Order: sequence, then C-alpha cells, then structure tokens
Amino acid sequence: MIIKIFFYLSLIFSLFACKTVDVHKARDMTFTTLQATEKVARPISDEEEYFIGKAVAARLLQYYSLYDNQRLIKYINLIGQTIALHSEKPSTFGGYHFAILNTKELNAFACPGGIILITRGMIELAQTEDEIASILAHEIAHINHRDGINSIKKARWMEALTIIGKKAVSQFGSEELVKLTNIFEGTVEDVVKTLILNGYSKTQEFLADEKALFYLNKAGYNPYALINVLERMKKYSLKEGILKTHPSGEDRLNNLREKVPTSNIDTNLFKIRLKRFSDFTRKY
Repeated sequence: MIIKIFFYLSLIFSLFACKTVDVHKARDMTFTTLQATEKVARPISDEEEYFIGKAVAARLLQYYSLYDNQRLIKYINLIGQTIALHSEKPSTFGGYHFAILNTKELNAFACPGGIILITRGMIELAQTEDEIASILAHEIAHINHRDGINSIKKARWMEALTIIGKKAVSQFGSEELVKLTNIFEGTVEDVVKTLILNGYSKTQEFLADEKALFYLNKAGYNPYALINVLERMKKYSLKEGILKTHPSGEDRLNNLREKVPTSNIDTNLFKIRLKRFSDFTRKY
C-alpha cells in the first residue's frame, strides 16, 4: 500500500513538471486509479464466498440427489454445528448448513461459505458419532482455510473486479452483464472441478486432517476417530469419490499418526453418543 502511494505521488510530481498539465486533475486521476487498483486487488468477501458456495452446491446437485430424511439431517447438522463452533470460524456469512446426498459413493464436499454435503455411503462407513464428526471436521477445515475459494483462477476474479470497478452495476450494458455472468459461472466451475475431478493439493488435505484433529479434541470428540475412518477407507480399492480426489489413506495416516493430540475421553459421554448414533442411523 505504502509503495503504491509513493508511486502515485511520484507520478503527480512528474506531471506537475509539465506546464500543460492540470495538477488538480492529475491528482484526482491518480487517486482514482489507486482506489481502482485496491478494489481489483482485494480478496473475495465473505458475502461473495457465500453466494459462490450456494451456486457450487446447486451445481453438485446436478450430479447427486438429496436424501430426504429430516431426522437424520437434523442429527448431522447437530454434529456439524458443534464442530463448527470449535473452529476458527464458528459462523460464516450465511451460516453452516449440512445435507445428505443420496448415493452410496464415499464422499463429502465443502462448498465455499459453509454448505457441506455428505453422502449416505460416507455415513454408512462411520461406526460412531465421533467418526461422523471427524468427517465433517475435515470439511469444516477446508471452509476455514478457504480452500474452495482459493481454487478459483485469480485471473478470472481480477477480470470480474476490473469490470465492476469501472462503474455502478446499474450502468452496465448487456455485453458487460453477459461477461460478468460468464465469469461467475467460470468461478463456480473452477470449484466444482476441484471438488469432483482434481481434488485439493496433498498439502491442503493434510492441513485439513490436522485441523480436524484439533476441532474434534476441542469439541470433546475422540480425535482418534479420524484415524479409524482412514484405516477403514484403506480397504476400498475402487478409485472413485473421495478415494479419487484425495491422497491415499496410507499417506494421510502417515501424516497424522504422530499428531493425534492426547485427550481425556469421558467414557460415559462416549456411550451416550454411541447410543444416539445407533438410534439415528438404525432405520435410515
């Protein structure tokens, strides 16, 4: 910021040396340029992230259908909200929302802004409430790290801000509106491709696993539950869903084994959670 100011001030002084230049006009032009540059350089806001996330979720629902079991959905939301409250970002612009996808595929998706979708297959993989919590904690970590938003091509976002920075939206012509619509669709597609096809980087996945351990421990769940889930996932040889877009279970386990925090699990509370898990998942 300071470097930019010095640059633009030097520009003013250079222009001042030319007698034919209106200094006041040059000053106004310079600081207008500075403001426009700052707008273009800014990151995606929480509000913008929320709307991008809603569009990403809608696009994912073109591939998967929702599972309509309100009792189970409320249970998943109870677990997810508990974990979210113990994350660095306990609330988002639009809040955290959890839904279930009606597929046996092992998968879970963190849409920017707080929408998390988990498949029936992933729920069936879990054998305790703590294990479901570990799956959701990993996805909540992705949202806290803004991994979905960071998958958007920077050039695309810069182009959008350049157009927006020129004038008020009410003054846009049809050509500019079409261009902005295409850019928005492109940002959504960037995130969807990352979630379904390309996956995040190994570093991003490892960091999400590590942060999930922290959230679990802080919320009173057993952080070792994530180890149990990863061990069970190793038995699946078919490379689809989460097994296609994530590092191997063995790599994730090797990264985590020495990082599981020491925790004092209340056995009575664990038994309560185990019964609750059985009650909510038995007939779904």
